[in-house]
Amino acid sequence: MNTTSVDNAALLTTIDRVATAFSRLRGIKEGLVTGNSASGIQFDEWDWEVGVGLYGFLRRAISTNDQKALQELVAWYAGQIERGLPPRQINSTAPMLPLAILVQHVDRPDFRALVEDWAEWLVKELPKTEDGGFQHVVKERLNDGELWDDTLFMACLFLARAGVLCERSEWIDEAVYQFVIHTRYLSDPVSGLWYHGWTFNGRHNFANAFWARGNAWITVAIPELFDLVPTLGEKDRRFLSNVLVSQVRSLKAYQRPDGMFTTLLDDPSSPLETSATAGIAYGILRAIDAGILDKDDRAYAERALAAVLAQIDEEGVVHGVSDGTPMGHDLDFYRRIPNVPTPYGQALTMLLLTEVFLENGERQ
Repeated sequence: MNTTSVDNAALLTTIDRVATAFSRLRGIKEGLVTGNSASGIQFDEWDWEVGVGLYGFLRRAISTNDQKALQELVAWYAGQIERGLPPRQINSTAPMLPLAILVQHVDRPDFRALVEDWAEWLVKELPKTEDGGFQHVVKERLNDGELWDDTLFMACLFLARAGVLCERSEWIDEAVYQFVIHTRYLSDPVSGLWYHGWTFNGRHNFANAFWARGNAWITVAIPELFDLVPTLGEKDRRFLSNVLVSQVRSLKAYQRPDGMFTTLLDDPSSPLETSATAGIAYGILRAIDAGILDKDDRAYAERALAAVLAQIDEEGVVHGVSDGTPMGHDLDFYRRIPNVPTPYGQALTMLLLTEVFLENGERQ
């Protein structure tokens, strides 16, 4: 399957169905979704999966110069800020990434001030682990002394972009340092795959799990960093490029013939996992665009795209997505996580489909 063979009109319809199902899933899980009456965006919560979805929405709006969509984003953020934002932690930082990009396209000094204040909080007030890593603090728990692979996408990309926006090179340096320190403790030097987490309280990688969705965040985060920080230094580009190439080498080996990945990448008996498949495919496409991966690697992303499309039902619900996954202490913990429709499955799928839509548009 070639991405250019995917009809863009049909793809846009699918994206809209997936986005609508995203809103419904939030409503089913957490109460009626009312949205913002001034906005066409119906994501009525400030959280990480919404941040992923908004990032894809923003990338499409900017690439197609869709001013209406940009104003919808402005209205959504204004409504959320007026209502009151949740406590700051790693996951609630995710919606700040699209905001840090949006402020370069609209005249909202209040948005810019929030970006600057939140970035300063990450650097100065977020709890740090040994070696100065960003502790993976979430609303449910502090996760004392723990590094998780999710952190790089959820918080460090925002910090890097805020550094570009505010001309704060020390913020960019801190974001890059977080990529380095997370690589040190989470990347397996043998396979290049990433463990789900590391704890300094016992100094181990918990279950030594090569969790698929966690690896997807890395495949996505590295090429996004290259794009978000055009001035990224050569030695940092070289280091992170090699980290990604090593990871993708193993990902290609573990991809099933049908294009899917399993919840535990190196355990073919573990459940199939669509959100990871979508994230890995998106990351590969972005890494090819960034010059990190060879164009031949597109075949793996296209195989994954076909698999993801097959998991989307007529209502736009993405199936085969592993439910919420805290840190596991044994591999059976990951095998037992049920597959259910989830907002983050919808969000990662939207990100992939939007990227393919934009790529096809550029070729036409």
